[in-house]
Amino acid sequence: MVSAKAARGGSTIGELRQSGAMKLLFPRPDPALLQAIVINSAGGITGGDSFALTARAEAQAALSLTTQAAERAYRAQPGQVAALRNTLTVDSGATLHWLPQETILYDGCALRRHLTVDLAQDASLLLVEPLVFGRAAMGETLRHAYFRDRIEVNRAGQPLFHDAMTLSGDVTAHLAAPHIAAEAGALATLIYVAPDAEARLPRLRAQLPDSAGASLIGPDLLVARILAADSFDLRQSLVPILGALSGDTLPRSWMT
Repeated sequence: MVSAKAARGGSTIGELRQSGAMKLLFPRPDPALLQAIVINSAGGITGGDSFALTARAEAQAALSLTTQAAERAYRAQPGQVAALRNTLTVDSGATLHWLPQETILYDGCALRRHLTVDLAQDASLLLVEPLVFGRAAMGETLRHAYFRDRIEVNRAGQPLFHDAMTLSGDVTAHLAAPHIAAEAGALATLIYVAPDAEARLPRLRAQLPDSAGASLIGPDLLVARILAADSFDLRQSLVPILGALSGDTLPRSWMT
């Protein structure tokens, strides 16, 4: 568990508790934004594993969370499913950036992932979830895999944006269909909640590739989805977009 609190005109650690393989590191302090790097010291996720992260940006604070590297969902034993649950809370006047690097699904993986975000009425959020369907450079395909993903963003106790996806079996063949993903090997979902969301839309659309789209769902809610051939192409699209939306505070781990 980690929280950021407002202090001395910026943000600092409010609370920190950690155990097991999931650890948090804090790079060189930014006076305006508390940056934390999530590290899975186990080196990946496989069937039977269970990980949970709880994070909070307290009133008027700013918190940015990323990962040290791409997360890897490895082959699971029959009947075993890994679980990953992240719970984020953003209090009044606070800002939270949820910027994990890619989750790479390996053939034979079995993973359930659930992200819940609870926003105060005047809280701001930048969220991205990049997903890679095997390592294209290694010729990997997902012929036997299971992945269930759910994103829930609520504001003041009411649903703001809910999205769910389940992929099972021959994922590569499923994604190859023209009306589904047209053979895309990577996917990202991006959510931006802030008063300037509408003003951001034209520039965001200009930065998107042809295989992506962005919509203004509400006056302060912007959602985009990007399909790409592989993780490299996906990152080429995401880095400038996230840099702009984060106010040029994209974590250094994204640049390596």
